[in-house]
Amino acid sequence: MPPPRVVVRRSPIHGRGLFANRDIATGADVIEFGGALVPWSRVRLHRERSGETAAHTFLFDVGDGLVIDGGRNGNSARWINHSCEPNCEAVLDGHRVLIVAARNIAAGEELFLDYQLELDHEPDAEEAALYACACGAPSCRSTMLHI
Repeated sequence: MPPPRVVVRRSPIHGRGLFANRDIATGADVIEFGGALVPWSRVRLHRERSGETAAHTFLFDVGDGLVIDGGRNGNSARWINHSCEPNCEAVLDGHRVLIVAARNIAAGEELFLDYQLELDHEPDAEEAALYACACGAPSCRSTMLHI
């Protein structure tokens, strides 16, 4: 039996990260982003009640007012960190999110997505700091926000 394709480990970028456990070819399916499919309205209500910030979540918007909450019944895909030069991309298939290799990925390499987060308002300096990027890529735009 081959080793698992991916493994969660400590990330030099941020907290935990998801790493290739073996070589992954360009275009290969890496992992599906798992979790509970819930309406955004429920997420907003939970945030209001708990005081949770929007900057640190395991949420993936799939359209139609729905989101996959990787913090509820999710899998290791929720540990994929952001990079301004990602090696993976998210592909929507209905209400499913497939993580696909955007280039060849060597065993041991951390997996990254460009989060391209969007806010419905212009953040002030304090809020913008919550979305600071630490990827260190040569083309780093210094934010996880889509600008």
